[in-house]
Amino acid sequence: MTKKIDNLTPGQIVAELDKYIIGQTEAKKNVAIALRNRWRRMNASPEMQAEIIPNNILMIGSTGVGKTEIARRLAKIAEAPFTKVEASKFTEVGYVGRDVESMVRDLVEQSINMVKAAKKEEVKIKAQEAVEDKILNILIPPVTHKASEVLQDGKSEYELNQETREAFRQKLKKGELNHRKIEIDIAQTSAAPIGVMGGPIDEVSMMNIQEMIGGLMPKNKKKRKVTIEEAQKIMLEEESSKLIDMDEVKEEAIWKAENLGIIFIDEIDKVASSGSKAGPDVSREGVQRDLLPIVEGSTVNTKHGAIKTDHILFIAAGAFHVSKPSDLIPELQGRFPIRVELESLTEENFLQILKAPKNALTKQYQAMLEAEDIQLQFEEDALKELASIAYQANTEMENIGARRLQTVMSLLLNDILFDVPERIAPGTTLSIGKELVRQKLRNLIKNKDLSQYIL
Repeated sequence: MTKKIDNLTPGQIVAELDKYIIGQTEAKKNVAIALRNRWRRMNASPEMQAEIIPNNILMIGSTGVGKTEIARRLAKIAEAPFTKVEASKFTEVGYVGRDVESMVRDLVEQSINMVKAAKKEEVKIKAQEAVEDKILNILIPPVTHKASEVLQDGKSEYELNQETREAFRQKLKKGELNHRKIEIDIAQTSAAPIGVMGGPIDEVSMMNIQEMIGGLMPKNKKKRKVTIEEAQKIMLEEESSKLIDMDEVKEEAIWKAENLGIIFIDEIDKVASSGSKAGPDVSREGVQRDLLPIVEGSTVNTKHGAIKTDHILFIAAGAFHVSKPSDLIPELQGRFPIRVELESLTEENFLQILKAPKNALTKQYQAMLEAEDIQLQFEEDALKELASIAYQANTEMENIGARRLQTVMSLLLNDILFDVPERIAPGTTLSIGKELVRQKLRNLIKNKDLSQYIL
Protein backbone atom coordinates (compact mmCIF):
# COMPACT_ATOMS: atom_id res chain seq x y z
CA MET A 1 0.00 0.00 0.00
CA THR A 2 2.65 2.52 1.04
CA LYS A 3 4.60 1.63 -2.12
CA LYS A 4 1.58 2.64 -4.20
CA ILE A 5 1.36 6.09 -2.53
CA ASP A 6 5.16 6.40 -2.73
CA ASN A 7 4.91 6.43 -6.52
CA LEU A 8 2.16 9.04 -6.61
CA THR A 9 3.06 12.67 -6.02
CA PRO A 10 0.23 15.16 -5.32
CA GLY A 11 0.44 16.24 -8.99
CA GLN A 12 0.05 12.64 -10.18
CA ILE A 13 -2.91 12.08 -7.82
CA VAL A 14 -4.64 15.15 -9.31
CA ALA A 15 -3.87 13.83 -12.84
CA GLU A 16 -5.53 10.49 -11.90
CA LEU A 17 -8.61 12.32 -10.54
CA ASP A 18 -8.74 14.44 -13.74
CA LYS A 19 -9.49 11.26 -15.71
CA TYR A 20 -12.91 11.06 -14.03
CA ILE A 21 -13.73 14.50 -12.57
CA ILE A 22 -13.85 17.77 -14.49
CA GLY A 23 -12.82 21.02 -12.78
CA GLN A 24 -12.76 21.39 -8.95
CA THR A 25 -8.97 21.95 -8.95
CA GLU A 26 -8.89 23.27 -5.37
CA ALA A 27 -10.74 20.24 -3.95
CA LYS A 28 -8.51 17.80 -5.88
CA LYS A 29 -5.40 19.61 -4.70
CA ASN A 30 -6.44 19.33 -1.03
CA VAL A 31 -7.36 15.64 -1.17
CA ALA A 32 -4.10 14.90 -3.04
CA ILE A 33 -2.11 16.58 -0.25
CA ALA A 34 -4.11 14.62 2.38
CA LEU A 35 -3.28 11.35 0.61
CA ARG A 36 0.40 12.12 0.19
CA ASN A 37 0.56 13.19 3.87
CA ARG A 38 -0.33 9.61 4.78
CA TRP A 39 2.78 8.30 3.08
CA ARG A 40 4.82 11.12 4.71
CA ARG A 41 3.48 10.06 8.12
CA MET A 42 4.34 6.38 7.48
CA ASN A 43 7.92 7.41 6.75
CA ALA A 44 8.31 9.67 9.79
CA SER A 45 10.05 8.47 12.97
CA PRO A 46 7.91 6.02 15.04
CA GLU A 47 7.40 8.50 17.92
CA MET A 48 6.19 11.20 15.48
CA GLN A 49 3.86 8.82 13.63
CA ALA A 50 1.52 8.75 16.62
CA GLU A 51 1.53 12.57 16.83
CA ILE A 52 0.76 13.39 13.19
CA ILE A 53 -3.01 13.57 12.76
CA PRO A 54 -4.80 13.83 9.42
CA ASN A 55 -6.21 17.18 8.25
CA ASN A 56 -9.88 16.33 7.77
CA ILE A 57 -11.61 18.09 4.89
CA LEU A 58 -15.02 19.78 4.67
CA MET A 59 -16.33 20.08 1.11
CA ILE A 60 -18.98 22.71 0.48
CA GLY A 61 -20.93 22.64 -2.77
CA SER A 62 -24.35 21.92 -4.27
CA THR A 63 -25.41 18.45 -5.36
CA GLY A 64 -23.84 16.89 -8.46
CA VAL A 65 -20.59 18.91 -8.54
CA GLY A 66 -18.35 15.91 -7.72
CA LYS A 67 -17.95 15.81 -3.90
CA THR A 68 -18.64 12.06 -3.50
CA GLU A 69 -16.87 11.16 -6.74
CA ILE A 70 -13.64 12.88 -5.60
CA ALA A 71 -13.63 10.93 -2.30
CA ARG A 72 -14.53 7.61 -3.96
CA ARG A 73 -11.89 7.92 -6.69
CA LEU A 74 -9.29 9.00 -4.11
CA ALA A 75 -9.87 5.81 -2.12
CA LYS A 76 -9.54 3.76 -5.33
CA ILE A 77 -6.21 5.42 -6.21
CA ALA A 78 -4.88 4.77 -2.70
CA GLU A 79 -6.33 1.22 -2.54
CA ALA A 80 -7.68 2.30 0.84
CA PRO A 81 -10.77 1.06 2.71
CA PHE A 82 -13.57 3.55 2.00
CA THR A 83 -17.06 3.95 3.37
CA LYS A 84 -19.71 6.57 2.65
CA VAL A 85 -22.40 7.47 5.18
CA GLU A 86 -25.18 10.06 5.31
CA ALA A 87 -25.09 12.14 8.49
CA SER A 88 -28.89 12.44 8.32
CA LYS A 89 -29.21 8.65 8.87
CA PHE A 90 -27.71 8.97 12.34
CA THR A 91 -29.73 10.12 15.31
CA GLU A 92 -28.78 11.05 18.83
CA VAL A 93 -28.36 8.17 21.31
CA GLY A 94 -31.80 7.33 22.72
CA TYR A 95 -33.63 8.09 19.46
CA VAL A 96 -34.43 5.50 16.81
CA GLY A 97 -31.73 5.44 14.11
CA ARG A 98 -28.22 4.26 13.30
CA ASP A 99 -25.48 4.43 15.87
CA VAL A 100 -22.57 6.67 14.71
CA GLU A 101 -20.04 3.92 15.54
CA SER A 102 -21.58 1.79 12.77
CA MET A 103 -19.63 3.79 10.15
CA VAL A 104 -16.35 2.60 11.70
CA ARG A 105 -17.65 -0.99 11.72
CA ASP A 106 -18.60 -0.61 8.04
CA LEU A 107 -15.05 0.61 7.32
CA VAL A 108 -13.54 -2.44 9.06
CA GLU A 109 -15.84 -4.78 7.08
CA GLN A 110 -14.74 -3.04 3.88
CA SER A 111 -11.10 -3.44 4.93
CA ILE A 112 -11.59 -7.15 5.74
CA ASN A 113 -13.11 -7.72 2.28
CA MET A 114 -10.21 -5.89 0.60
CA VAL A 115 -7.51 -7.84 2.44
CA LYS A 116 -9.37 -11.13 1.95
CA ALA A 117 -9.66 -10.47 -1.82
CA ALA A 118 -5.91 -9.70 -2.01
CA LYS A 119 -5.01 -12.86 -0.05
CA LYS A 120 -7.32 -14.97 -2.26
CA GLU A 121 -5.48 -13.63 -5.29
CA GLU A 122 -2.16 -14.76 -3.71
CA VAL A 123 -3.39 -18.34 -3.18
CA LYS A 124 -5.42 -18.50 -6.41
CA ILE A 125 -3.05 -20.83 -8.31
CA LYS A 126 -2.77 -23.25 -5.39
CA ALA A 127 -6.56 -23.18 -4.87
CA GLN A 128 -7.20 -23.77 -8.59
CA GLU A 129 -4.96 -26.85 -8.56
CA ALA A 130 -6.88 -28.23 -5.56
CA VAL A 131 -10.20 -27.57 -7.32
CA GLU A 132 -8.97 -29.31 -10.50
CA ASP A 133 -7.98 -32.37 -8.46
CA LYS A 134 -11.37 -32.49 -6.74
CA ILE A 135 -13.26 -32.26 -10.05
CA LEU A 136 -11.02 -34.91 -11.63
CA ASN A 137 -11.67 -37.19 -8.64
CA ILE A 138 -15.39 -36.91 -9.40
CA LEU A 139 -14.97 -37.44 -13.18
CA ILE A 140 -12.23 -40.10 -13.06
CA PRO A 141 -11.77 -41.63 -9.60
CA PRO A 142 -8.04 -42.25 -9.02
CA VAL A 143 -6.55 -45.73 -8.85
CA THR A 144 -4.80 -45.94 -5.49
CA HIS A 145 -2.59 -49.04 -5.76
CA LYS A 146 0.51 -48.62 -7.85
CA ALA A 147 0.83 -52.37 -7.95
CA SER A 148 -2.32 -52.62 -10.07
CA GLU A 149 -2.61 -55.24 -12.79
CA VAL A 150 -1.08 -54.78 -16.23
CA LEU A 151 -3.87 -54.10 -18.76
CA GLN A 152 -2.53 -53.32 -22.27
CA ASP A 153 0.71 -52.36 -24.04
CA GLY A 154 2.56 -53.19 -20.84
CA LYS A 155 0.84 -50.30 -19.01
CA SER A 156 -0.64 -50.76 -15.58
CA GLU A 157 -4.14 -49.66 -14.57
CA TYR A 158 -2.54 -46.90 -12.49
CA GLU A 159 -0.57 -45.49 -15.45
CA LEU A 160 -3.59 -45.51 -17.74
CA ASN A 161 -5.64 -43.78 -15.06
CA GLN A 162 -2.97 -41.06 -14.70
CA GLU A 163 -2.86 -40.51 -18.49
CA THR A 164 -6.65 -40.20 -18.68
CA ARG A 165 -6.69 -37.79 -15.74
CA GLU A 166 -3.97 -35.66 -17.39
CA ALA A 167 -5.93 -35.55 -20.68
CA PHE A 168 -9.05 -34.46 -18.80
CA ARG A 169 -7.04 -31.89 -16.82
CA GLN A 170 -6.03 -30.22 -20.11
CA LYS A 171 -9.66 -30.23 -21.29
CA LEU A 172 -10.69 -28.73 -17.96
CA LYS A 173 -8.11 -25.94 -18.31
CA LYS A 174 -9.27 -25.15 -21.86
CA GLY A 175 -12.91 -24.97 -20.70
CA GLU A 176 -14.02 -27.86 -22.94
CA LEU A 177 -15.91 -29.51 -20.05
CA ASN A 178 -17.57 -26.33 -18.74
CA HIS A 179 -21.15 -27.33 -19.61
CA ARG A 180 -20.92 -30.91 -18.32
CA LYS A 181 -22.84 -31.45 -15.07
CA ILE A 182 -21.40 -33.05 -11.93
CA GLU A 183 -22.69 -33.62 -8.40
CA ILE A 184 -20.83 -31.79 -5.63
CA ASP A 185 -21.23 -31.28 -1.86
CA ILE A 186 -22.01 -27.72 -0.79
CA ALA A 187 -21.58 -26.69 2.85
CA GLN A 188 -24.69 -25.18 4.43
CA THR A 189 -25.10 -23.52 7.80
CA SER A 190 -28.57 -23.56 9.26
CA ALA A 191 -28.46 -20.11 10.83
CA ALA A 192 -31.80 -19.38 12.44
CA PRO A 193 -32.70 -15.84 13.58
CA ILE A 194 -31.68 -15.29 17.19
CA GLY A 195 -33.74 -13.45 19.76
CA VAL A 196 -32.34 -12.31 23.11
CA MET A 197 -34.50 -12.06 26.21
CA GLY A 198 -33.94 -9.35 28.76
CA GLY A 199 -32.73 -5.77 28.35
CA PRO A 200 -31.40 -4.07 25.21
CA ILE A 201 -28.21 -5.44 23.67
CA ASP A 202 -25.67 -3.51 21.61
CA GLU A 203 -24.82 -4.28 17.98
CA VAL A 204 -21.34 -5.76 18.58
CA SER A 205 -22.56 -8.16 21.30
CA MET A 206 -25.42 -9.26 19.05
CA MET A 207 -23.01 -9.97 16.16
CA ASN A 208 -20.68 -11.90 18.48
CA ILE A 209 -23.56 -14.02 19.84
CA GLN A 210 -24.77 -14.81 16.30
CA GLU A 211 -21.24 -15.73 15.19
CA MET A 212 -20.68 -17.92 18.24
CA ILE A 213 -23.98 -19.79 17.84
CA GLY A 214 -23.36 -20.05 14.08
CA GLY A 215 -20.00 -21.71 14.87
CA LEU A 216 -21.68 -24.26 17.16
CA MET A 217 -24.33 -25.18 14.56
CA PRO A 218 -23.54 -28.33 12.56
CA LYS A 219 -22.46 -27.53 9.01
CA ASN A 220 -24.64 -29.68 6.77
CA LYS A 221 -23.41 -30.81 3.38
CA LYS A 222 -25.98 -30.66 0.60
CA LYS A 223 -25.55 -32.52 -2.70
CA ARG A 224 -26.22 -30.38 -5.76
CA LYS A 225 -25.92 -30.99 -9.49
CA VAL A 226 -24.15 -28.08 -11.22
CA THR A 227 -22.11 -27.44 -14.36
CA ILE A 228 -18.34 -27.80 -14.03
CA GLU A 229 -17.98 -24.04 -14.64
CA GLU A 230 -20.25 -23.28 -11.67
CA ALA A 231 -18.62 -26.02 -9.55
CA GLN A 232 -15.21 -24.41 -10.11
CA LYS A 233 -16.46 -21.06 -8.76
CA ILE A 234 -18.06 -22.64 -5.67
CA MET A 235 -15.08 -24.86 -4.91
CA LEU A 236 -12.53 -22.07 -5.57
CA GLU A 237 -14.23 -19.96 -2.90
CA GLU A 238 -14.09 -22.86 -0.41
CA GLU A 239 -10.48 -23.82 -1.19
CA SER A 240 -9.25 -20.19 -1.06
CA SER A 241 -10.89 -19.73 2.35
CA LYS A 242 -9.09 -22.85 3.66
CA LEU A 243 -5.70 -21.51 2.53
CA ILE A 244 -6.17 -18.07 4.15
CA ASP A 245 -5.23 -17.38 7.76
CA MET A 246 -8.19 -15.32 9.04
CA ASP A 247 -6.27 -14.03 12.09
CA GLU A 248 -3.66 -12.57 9.74
CA VAL A 249 -6.45 -11.06 7.58
CA LYS A 250 -8.08 -9.40 10.62
CA GLU A 251 -4.78 -8.02 11.88
CA GLU A 252 -3.86 -6.54 8.49
CA ALA A 253 -7.40 -5.23 7.87
CA ILE A 254 -7.52 -3.40 11.20
CA TRP A 255 -4.09 -1.85 10.53
CA LYS A 256 -5.29 -0.79 7.06
CA ALA A 257 -8.55 0.69 8.37
CA GLU A 258 -6.76 2.57 11.18
CA ASN A 259 -3.96 4.04 9.05
CA LEU A 260 -5.38 4.26 5.54
CA GLY A 261 -9.17 4.28 5.98
CA ILE A 262 -11.30 7.09 4.52
CA ILE A 263 -14.79 7.85 5.87
CA PHE A 264 -16.94 10.15 3.75
CA ILE A 265 -19.73 11.81 5.77
CA ASP A 266 -22.26 13.24 3.33
CA GLU A 267 -25.13 15.66 4.08
CA ILE A 268 -23.39 17.01 7.18
CA ASP A 269 -25.30 20.28 6.66
CA LYS A 270 -28.54 18.39 7.48
CA VAL A 271 -27.39 17.96 11.10
CA ALA A 272 -26.32 21.62 11.45
CA SER A 273 -28.65 23.75 13.58
CA SER A 274 -30.27 26.43 11.44
CA GLY A 275 -30.61 29.20 14.03
CA SER A 276 -33.70 28.17 16.04
CA LYS A 277 -33.19 25.74 18.93
CA ALA A 278 -36.74 24.39 18.81
CA GLY A 279 -37.91 21.04 17.49
CA PRO A 280 -35.58 18.65 15.69
CA ASP A 281 -32.46 20.82 16.23
CA VAL A 282 -31.92 19.22 19.64
CA SER A 283 -31.49 15.84 17.93
CA ARG A 284 -29.29 17.40 15.23
CA GLU A 285 -26.88 18.82 17.75
CA GLY A 286 -26.91 15.45 19.53
CA VAL A 287 -25.73 13.77 16.31
CA GLN A 288 -22.86 16.26 16.04
CA ARG A 289 -21.84 15.55 19.66
CA ASP A 290 -21.95 11.80 18.93
CA LEU A 291 -19.80 12.28 15.79
CA LEU A 292 -17.24 14.35 17.68
CA PRO A 293 -15.42 11.58 19.63
CA ILE A 294 -15.17 9.41 16.48
CA VAL A 295 -13.63 12.24 14.45
CA GLU A 296 -11.43 13.36 17.39
CA GLY A 297 -10.07 9.87 17.86
CA SER A 298 -11.51 7.10 20.01
CA THR A 299 -11.54 3.31 20.21
CA VAL A 300 -14.51 1.52 18.66
CA ASN A 301 -15.24 -2.15 19.32
CA THR A 302 -16.02 -4.22 16.25
CA LYS A 303 -16.53 -7.97 15.90
CA HIS A 304 -13.02 -8.20 14.41
CA GLY A 305 -11.37 -6.33 17.28
CA ALA A 306 -10.92 -2.80 18.64
CA ILE A 307 -10.03 -0.04 16.18
CA LYS A 308 -8.62 3.43 16.89
CA THR A 309 -10.03 6.25 14.76
CA ASP A 310 -7.16 8.74 15.40
CA HIS A 311 -5.59 8.40 11.92
CA ILE A 312 -8.68 7.74 9.79
CA LEU A 313 -9.19 10.51 7.22
CA PHE A 314 -12.68 12.04 7.49
CA ILE A 315 -14.07 13.93 4.51
CA ALA A 316 -17.38 15.67 5.22
CA ALA A 317 -19.56 17.25 2.58
CA GLY A 318 -22.73 19.27 2.37
CA ALA A 319 -24.57 21.75 0.15
CA PHE A 320 -25.06 24.26 3.03
CA HIS A 321 -27.98 25.98 1.26
CA VAL A 322 -30.04 26.61 4.41
CA SER A 323 -27.34 26.41 7.09
CA LYS A 324 -23.69 27.55 7.07
CA PRO A 325 -20.54 25.66 8.16
CA SER A 326 -20.44 28.02 11.16
CA ASP A 327 -23.79 26.52 12.32
CA LEU A 328 -21.97 23.29 13.20
CA ILE A 329 -20.87 23.06 16.84
CA PRO A 330 -17.42 24.73 17.25
CA GLU A 331 -15.72 21.50 18.39
CA LEU A 332 -16.80 19.70 15.21
CA GLN A 333 -15.84 22.67 13.00
CA GLY A 334 -12.37 22.54 14.55
CA ARG A 335 -12.02 18.90 13.50
CA PHE A 336 -12.44 19.82 9.81
CA PRO A 337 -9.72 22.46 9.41
CA ILE A 338 -9.48 22.24 5.60
CA ARG A 339 -12.50 23.83 3.92
CA VAL A 340 -12.96 23.57 0.20
CA GLU A 341 -15.72 25.29 -1.74
CA LEU A 342 -16.60 23.45 -4.94
CA GLU A 343 -17.57 25.61 -7.90
CA SER A 344 -20.89 25.31 -9.71
CA LEU A 345 -20.53 23.72 -13.12
CA THR A 346 -20.34 25.96 -16.19
CA GLU A 347 -21.51 25.19 -19.74
CA GLU A 348 -17.88 24.49 -20.69
CA ASN A 349 -17.62 22.02 -17.76
CA PHE A 350 -20.71 20.18 -19.02
CA LEU A 351 -19.16 19.85 -22.49
CA GLN A 352 -15.94 18.46 -20.96
CA ILE A 353 -17.94 16.03 -18.77
CA LEU A 354 -19.62 14.66 -21.92
CA LYS A 355 -16.29 14.21 -23.73
CA ALA A 356 -13.29 13.76 -21.45
CA PRO A 357 -13.82 11.36 -18.49
CA LYS A 358 -13.14 7.64 -18.90
CA ASN A 359 -16.72 6.98 -17.75
CA ALA A 360 -18.38 9.80 -19.78
CA LEU A 361 -22.10 9.25 -20.45
CA THR A 362 -21.51 9.37 -24.21
CA LYS A 363 -19.01 6.48 -23.87
CA GLN A 364 -21.46 4.53 -21.67
CA TYR A 365 -24.27 4.78 -24.25
CA GLN A 366 -21.86 3.91 -27.09
CA ALA A 367 -20.77 0.78 -25.17
CA MET A 368 -24.40 -0.27 -24.54
CA LEU A 369 -25.37 0.10 -28.20
CA GLU A 370 -22.16 -1.60 -29.34
CA ALA A 371 -23.50 -4.69 -27.57
CA GLU A 372 -26.37 -4.54 -30.11
CA ASP A 373 -23.85 -4.01 -32.98
CA ILE A 374 -24.95 -0.36 -33.42
CA GLN A 375 -22.33 2.39 -33.84
CA LEU A 376 -23.36 5.59 -32.06
CA GLN A 377 -21.60 8.84 -32.96
CA PHE A 378 -22.01 12.31 -31.46
CA GLU A 379 -21.25 15.40 -33.53
CA GLU A 380 -19.39 18.21 -31.77
CA ASP A 381 -22.35 20.61 -32.31
CA ALA A 382 -24.71 18.09 -30.70
CA LEU A 383 -22.52 17.83 -27.59
CA LYS A 384 -22.35 21.63 -27.33
CA GLU A 385 -26.15 21.83 -27.59
CA LEU A 386 -26.55 19.11 -24.91
CA ALA A 387 -24.19 21.02 -22.58
CA SER A 388 -26.07 24.26 -23.24
CA ILE A 389 -29.50 22.70 -22.53
CA ALA A 390 -28.23 20.98 -19.34
CA TYR A 391 -26.73 24.26 -18.09
CA GLN A 392 -29.92 26.18 -18.93
CA ALA A 393 -32.09 23.58 -17.18
CA ASN A 394 -29.91 23.83 -14.05
CA THR A 395 -30.11 27.62 -14.12
CA GLU A 396 -33.88 27.83 -14.59
CA MET A 397 -34.92 24.79 -12.57
CA GLU A 398 -33.36 23.05 -9.57
CA ASN A 399 -29.54 22.96 -9.83
CA ILE A 400 -28.68 19.25 -9.67
CA GLY A 401 -25.19 19.60 -11.14
CA ALA A 402 -23.77 16.97 -13.51
CA ARG A 403 -26.73 14.66 -12.79
CA ARG A 404 -28.75 16.90 -15.16
CA LEU A 405 -26.78 15.34 -18.04
CA GLN A 406 -28.35 11.96 -17.23
CA THR A 407 -31.79 13.57 -17.66
CA VAL A 408 -30.97 15.13 -21.04
CA MET A 409 -29.13 12.03 -22.39
CA SER A 410 -32.02 9.81 -21.33
CA LEU A 411 -34.60 12.07 -23.07
CA LEU A 412 -32.41 12.23 -26.17
CA LEU A 413 -31.71 8.50 -26.56
CA ASN A 414 -34.74 6.73 -25.02
CA ASP A 415 -36.53 6.29 -28.39
CA ILE A 416 -33.37 4.87 -29.97
CA LEU A 417 -32.80 2.47 -27.05
CA PHE A 418 -36.42 1.32 -27.36
CA ASP A 419 -36.24 0.79 -31.15
CA VAL A 420 -33.05 -1.32 -31.06
CA PRO A 421 -32.92 -4.08 -32.30
CA GLU A 422 -36.47 -4.36 -33.71
CA ARG A 423 -36.78 -1.16 -35.76
CA ILE A 424 -33.07 -0.28 -35.99
CA ALA A 425 -31.19 -3.24 -37.42
CA PRO A 426 -27.77 -4.35 -36.12
CA GLY A 427 -24.87 -3.02 -38.19
CA THR A 428 -26.38 0.50 -38.41
CA THR A 429 -24.35 3.63 -37.67
CA LEU A 430 -26.34 6.36 -35.90
CA SER A 431 -25.13 9.95 -35.90
CA ILE A 432 -26.53 12.38 -33.32
CA GLY A 433 -26.63 15.93 -34.67
CA LYS A 434 -27.58 19.35 -33.29
CA GLU A 435 -31.05 19.35 -34.90
CA LEU A 436 -31.98 15.99 -33.36
CA VAL A 437 -30.92 17.26 -29.92
CA ARG A 438 -33.08 20.39 -30.31
CA GLN A 439 -36.04 18.39 -31.57
CA LYS A 440 -35.94 15.85 -28.72
CA LEU A 441 -35.20 18.31 -25.91
CA ARG A 442 -37.18 21.39 -26.90
CA ASN A 443 -39.89 20.60 -24.32
CA LEU A 444 -37.46 20.28 -21.38
CA ILE A 445 -37.12 24.05 -20.82
CA LYS A 446 -40.47 25.01 -22.36
CA ASN A 447 -42.49 23.07 -19.75
CA LYS A 448 -40.58 24.69 -16.89
CA ASP A 449 -43.13 27.49 -16.34
CA LEU A 450 -46.03 25.03 -16.19
CA SER A 451 -44.22 22.45 -14.05
CA GLN A 452 -44.08 24.73 -11.01
CA TYR A 453 -47.90 24.84 -10.88
CA ILE A 454 -48.36 21.06 -11.08
CA LEU A 455 -48.48 19.35 -7.69
